[in-house]
Amino acid sequence: MLLLNPGPVTLTERVRRAMLQPDLCHREPEFFDLQDEARTRLLAVYGLPADTWQAVLITGSGTAAVESMVASLVPEDGRLLVIENGVYGERIAQIAAHYRIDHEAVRCDWLQAPDPAAIVARLDAAAAAGRPFTHAALIHHETTTGRLNPVAPLAAACRERGIHLLLDGVSSFGAEAIDFAEEALAAVAAAGNKCLHGVPGLSFVMVRRGALARAARRAFYLDLGRLAELQDRRNTPFTPAVHACYALVEALRELDEAGGWRRRHEHYAALAERARSGLAALGIESMLPAAESSVVLRAYRLPARLAYDALHDGLKAAGFVIYAGQGGFSGRMFRISTMGDLHAPDIDRLLQAAAGLVD
Repeated sequence: MLLLNPGPVTLTERVRRAMLQPDLCHREPEFFDLQDEARTRLLAVYGLPADTWQAVLITGSGTAAVESMVASLVPEDGRLLVIENGVYGERIAQIAAHYRIDHEAVRCDWLQAPDPAAIVARLDAAAAAGRPFTHAALIHHETTTGRLNPVAPLAAACRERGIHLLLDGVSSFGAEAIDFAEEALAAVAAAGNKCLHGVPGLSFVMVRRGALARAARRAFYLDLGRLAELQDRRNTPFTPAVHACYALVEALRELDEAGGWRRRHEHYAALAERARSGLAALGIESMLPAAESSVVLRAYRLPARLAYDALHDGLKAAGFVIYAGQGGFSGRMFRISTMGDLHAPDIDRLLQAAAGLVD
């Protein structure tokens, strides 16, 4: 069965076998060697200097990393502006509300990119009212629709106003360009079981050391400052997902040997275009133009006479798992991800199976 959902992904045999290595106690130096390699290799994905950036491992899904980032990096007297154009932007606002973080949201149509002018207006209005925002949060790849949100306009606005940008890179880290040299960027939350092709259960935050120095202590298990401090000292506060760490390290080795994130981007892009053009030939339209979509996942309109369940079950019988629409798009669209151990012949077989269901 090939997984075409937005994580977890279809694993390579190499990564799957990595989890069969010897059991490790998480308080022994053998595990800390493994933890150190994972953190070092995560920095190396985008060539980040260890004196400026730190990779902090978190046992939990990508949402755990996002929650840790938001709860820890917005100070007690801080204010957060959340940019929403999908389910995951809404989730960040929900996290902020849960921790009683002072926040507001700029809500955009789910099929539209955020409007930089509207965001700047909100930032400036808050400052003029004497309640300036200290942080802003954006989803990089909003998998609700497959949109790759432009980061540069918001980052520039934040830099000019001394605002720190928190980026949800859960479904983009390792396959899309991220400008870590941008001074406004304080942290990026991501997961091991998306574009890196590891297994569920291990996520991480790439965070500037300067941002950590000002971290709040709202969270307990997800306290990013404590996790970072202990991991720097070859330690850990709790029992981590040891075997998921084995898998992540092997996946990162595999990524490096395959040419890094740029090569993975090219591979995903080729598969995504193969799927898009093939589905278009069957009369299945994309929800967004290719130029506005991530290479990681694309969303498609359901044909008028084909219910999602029929499409899903028919493709599953042929060996493929696709993903439904969310929120208001439930029953109106489906999504196909090209992450994981997928290749051109797999997409061709998918299209053949889809053709039999559309006819």
